[in-house]
Amino acid sequence: MKTSKILILSLLAGSALAFTACSDDEPNKSISVITPGNTEENDFDRWLLANFNIPYNIDFKYRYEDIQGDFDYYLVPAEYESAIKMAHMVKHLCVETYNEVAGKDFTCQYFPKMFFLTGEWEYKNNGSFILGTAEGGRKIFLAGINYLPRYIGSAEDLNHYYFKTIHHEFTHILNQTKTIPSNFQLITADGYVSDKCFDEPYRSTYLQRGYISDYSQTSYQEDFAEMLSIYVTNDEKSWNDLVNRAPSEPRAKIQQKLENVRNYMMDSFGIDIDDLRRVIQRRQEEVVSGKVDLTDLTIE
Repeated sequence: MKTSKILILSLLAGSALAFTACSDDEPNKSISVITPGNTEENDFDRWLLANFNIPYNIDFKYRYEDIQGDFDYYLVPAEYESAIKMAHMVKHLCVETYNEVAGKDFTCQYFPKMFFLTGEWEYKNNGSFILGTAEGGRKIFLAGINYLPRYIGSAEDLNHYYFKTIHHEFTHILNQTKTIPSNFQLITADGYVSDKCFDEPYRSTYLQRGYISDYSQTSYQEDFAEMLSIYVTNDEKSWNDLVNRAPSEPRAKIQQKLENVRNYMMDSFGIDIDDLRRVIQRRQEEVVSGKVDLTDLTIE
């Protein structure tokens, strides 16, 4: 991290010297020093236009753009083939899921208007890494795309590394539209520990403390997003097995939080989270079983 910053500073210093040395030269005002990129449109670009841009006004960016990333991390471009498969899965598992459950008008209004893919995770100093983020209620950054081939045959892995993240970040976007109810914030109000959630004892005792994951202990906003995203990406048995690992009192708090999330989604957006979960479970099985062609770029 420090090395990269030193390198950048050195380059800037070199640039400053270059400009000083050339300060006596008369600039050619007819020639711009900024040149546009020469990117040739391909079949994937045309498929994205037909399936994301035109129907939903979603800009799905798979080419690397440094301005879209975080300069605090080393990022690499997403591999072309993996980007195609991810775009198909976002369409089938997210966009069309919300179309089916809440209607296309909901998707057009609330679903993020930009996806930006990068090939590597964003590694943090505490040993964890960032799977994705949401920015300003408009953009979802999705990392680790180059690892997709090793996870594509497992719904559990796809959810863990990618799609739980998308549903989590989309929940944040919805929360910016409709505020999280204050009664949710009070259920475990004194238990949030910020970044300490990845340290012991918090990392291994979250269920005993009334939280559905270690990360949900960060804040009530993250708690809410974790509750919804974990619920809808797990089938009924997996969810019950997880919750039942908690002792009775913290388990009751988790169940109370779930009811808050359930009421929020129904009252605010008319979405039954059980319906949402059933559709997600069915569609992810269609992907994992190979019923969905993740490489087809035919435009209907």
